[in-house]
Amino acid sequence: MPNVKDVHAEKFIMALSQFLKENGGMKVPDWAEYVKTAHFKEASPTDNDWYFVRAAAIARQVYLRGATGVGMFKRIYGGKKRNGTAPNHVATGSGAVARSCLNNLETIKFVTRDANNMRILTSEGRRHMDRIATALVQSKYAVVDDDE
Repeated sequence: MPNVKDVHAEKFIMALSQFLKENGGMKVPDWAEYVKTAHFKEASPTDNDWYFVRAAAIARQVYLRGATGVGMFKRIYGGKKRNGTAPNHVATGSGAVARSCLNNLETIKFVTRDANNMRILTSEGRRHMDRIATALVQSKYAVVDDDE
């Protein structure tokens, strides 16, 4: 049975974000249209559905990595802060965006907290994600090829 590891990340994230937008009870925060996704970014995202895409990417990471926290997502979505003529430095991503996505995923029962207060995937979340991955594999254009 195919799972999330068997499909391209980009295609899976787009399919899951569409599922979260249509079927999930995710509530986009009021500040989502104004916020930057990290302090080293110059502008906010231009895509109107960026919040669902970020939530889907976070759900995929929880699926692949297991127990995770906000700090890990700050590192994952971090990047290079350009300081003009001074040397570049590593900067972290927005913790508020990651925390909000994780809280929304908890609300719709995709993730839950374990004994150490880390986020883990629920069986319902795993079932939805595996079902989407299976549909992508059966559609024949999301299967991972070795020659890509």
